[in-house]
Amino acid sequence: MAEKNLSKNFYDEMKRLEPRYPTKQALLLPALHFAQDEFGWLSESTLDEIAEHLELHPAQVRETASFYTMFNLKPIGRNLIRVCTNVACCLRGGEEILAKLEKKLGVEVGETTADGKITLFEEECLGACGAAPAMMVNNNYFEKITIFDLDGVLERLE
Repeated sequence: MAEKNLSKNFYDEMKRLEPRYPTKQALLLPALHFAQDEFGWLSESTLDEIAEHLELHPAQVRETASFYTMFNLKPIGRNLIRVCTNVACCLRGGEEILAKLEKKLGVEVGETTADGKITLFEEECLGACGAAPAMMVNNNYFEKITIFDLDGVLERLE
């Protein structure tokens, strides 16, 4: 394998967690989360390194990482905005909020602003149907959001 990308901290954490899991394969999701926390996204070489460490085929690691929307397989902005467009949010303006953000930020879903500040995502469900429409900015929920709230939310981002 080529040069290692993952930190000693990553390997120490995997060693600490390993006794809690029945197989190395069961460590895959925690490994992906931990690696993404280090880099903000999961590169091909990082996925290969995880596969080697967990003794898995690289395709298994890529399949898992690409299945879940919480894993980023390309570089992302410093801030992530996720807008829910599932039925409850859609009926209460989720699609309009998403369209307004695309226009305001000058990007389409999945893209990052030219300054690297924000990446915009559409989410199938954020689990906040009772307070629709919902969006997440980084790890913060915004519920019953309106297009009139967006300027204030965006102004608070670094």
